[in-house]
Amino acid sequence: MLSKWPLEFIIWTAAILTLSISYPKSVNHFTLCPIENLVFLWCPGCGLGRSISYFLHGDVRLSLEHHWFGIPATGILIFRIVQLFNKFVLNLMSTTKLYNGKRSAH
Repeated sequence: MLSKWPLEFIIWTAAILTLSISYPKSVNHFTLCPIENLVFLWCPGCGLGRSISYFLHGDVRLSLEHHWFGIPATGILIFRIVQLFNKFVLNLMSTTKLYNGKRSAH
């Protein structure tokens, strides 16, 4: 059943869930950022994940301190998750109706 879900839905949902349960105030944090891992001094997205995490934990001030785009990014991600979920459910319902229609016609 999981293979029928859109991959993008799974990725964004996992990202939001991970950021909502992670504690951003920890001193040592793991990063997937290739720019930070290559030891560049500046990255335009630096702090975005922590900003989203702080916002999901209800700390707007720290969210804005880490990255100004964290709050809008959270809204965009949640909107996209809802959009993908609705599309999946509508597709599933239409597929089920077609299947049930063909099955009852025979």
